[in-house]
Amino acid sequence: MENKQLHNNGAEPIPAPNQKLSVLNCIDLSSPDIEQTVSLLKQACLDSGFFYVVNHGISQEFMDKVFSESKKFFELPVREKMKVIRNEKHRGYTPVLDEILDPDNQVHGDYKEGYYIGIELPEDDPESEKPFYGPNVWPADDLIPGWRQTMEKFHQEALQVARAVARLIALALDLEADFFDKPEMLGQPIAIVRLLRYEAQISDPSKGIFGAGAHSDYGLITLLATDDVLGLQICKDKDDEPQVWEYVAPLKGAFIVNLGDMLERWSNCVFRSTLHRVVGNGQERYSIAFFVEPSHDCLVECLPTCKSEKNPPKFPPIKCETYLSQRYKDTHADLNVYNKSQI
Repeated sequence: MENKQLHNNGAEPIPAPNQKLSVLNCIDLSSPDIEQTVSLLKQACLDSGFFYVVNHGISQEFMDKVFSESKKFFELPVREKMKVIRNEKHRGYTPVLDEILDPDNQVHGDYKEGYYIGIELPEDDPESEKPFYGPNVWPADDLIPGWRQTMEKFHQEALQVARAVARLIALALDLEADFFDKPEMLGQPIAIVRLLRYEAQISDPSKGIFGAGAHSDYGLITLLATDDVLGLQICKDKDDEPQVWEYVAPLKGAFIVNLGDMLERWSNCVFRSTLHRVVGNGQERYSIAFFVEPSHDCLVECLPTCKSEKNPPKFPPIKCETYLSQRYKDTHADLNVYNKSQI
């Protein structure tokens, strides 16, 4: 498929009127200058934990199709969407207010609805017993013909982009380029697409009303594709009082990539996960997040290049499955709150 991405020198974010825009590095995956690319990425990981990735190999034509198909699902009647309500494996539909990412500051849950799609495994596969593996939940094919095939293709292509970014991160951490390619890491990853639609609502942080509350992501890295509606904000220093929030401008043809808490833990806080939130401006907004984590059994412990006598490990080792399961439980509504008669 023809690559129709923007080149780094043509990357012009959409301006935000009267709002502070964050200046982020732009990582060009097609650049032959690996040393310069790794240097730019490392600077971004030390500075903000956020950066743009362009020339990633997924065509704009296909990205447009994925957004169009996402919109088709969210435009379905509520009764149809509730037929594919998320299950205990975190697959399927999440209604508005289902998730509360910042309970200390939110008066309601997030004003967004979503749809989780993970690694597809049949029920009779022994691996499907693990918390984040198993069969996906799909809307009926006659309802949205070809929808499943589009989303499965996007999942596969986005995973290739994530692996390419992970190789650059490994080099930036003075590891071998294939460090994260091991079977127990991204060889058998927990990789989850989440389609998102934010309501056409004006957020009010002073009243605890958000499109998505302030949070850092749980895992290794997240790839985010957005439409052209401004809404994503980041706080580069979570310890600042008061916190300073900057908008991340949409960039056509790019993924916005951010580091997750697991990578912060793995790197002994050398690389940082970054607080971010979504503030609605009264316009409906669509985005697609791709959360990438190592396998269930991967033991996340301090990387050899990130510790020394003067800088010993800050966290005990923990299994990926244990860590992620607790984080999801902490932020999502109990499934029992949904009246099964609605489905």
